[in-house]
Amino acid sequence: MTLTFADGTGWEKTRRLPEPSAHEDDLRTVAYQLMDAAGLQRARLAGLALKGDDLVDAGRVAQQISLDRARESRLVAEDAMDRVRRKFGPGAVGPAAAMPARRAS
Repeated sequence: MTLTFADGTGWEKTRRLPEPSAHEDDLRTVAYQLMDAAGLQRARLAGLALKGDDLVDAGRVAQQISLDRARESRLVAEDAMDRVRRKFGPGAVGPAAAMPARRAS
């Protein structure tokens, strides 16, 4: 993750997942950990870049059984969203507030 501040200074930090993962949730968690590590309180950000390296196909990642029901529910929802995106396109799933308003027929 690279942060660029309004005064032109920058901050860069890297993290590696402990094991390969095919889940957005794992990547999101690492991104949040990096933001927490930056210790931002009142800094004015001019830019934020998040880059992934050494990515592999999701089909090559072993699946591990989890005893965390909340995580398992998120992973099931992620799989369903991926299927919807494959069928209807990348813009088919997103936050409700970002979706265009449509009138009932």
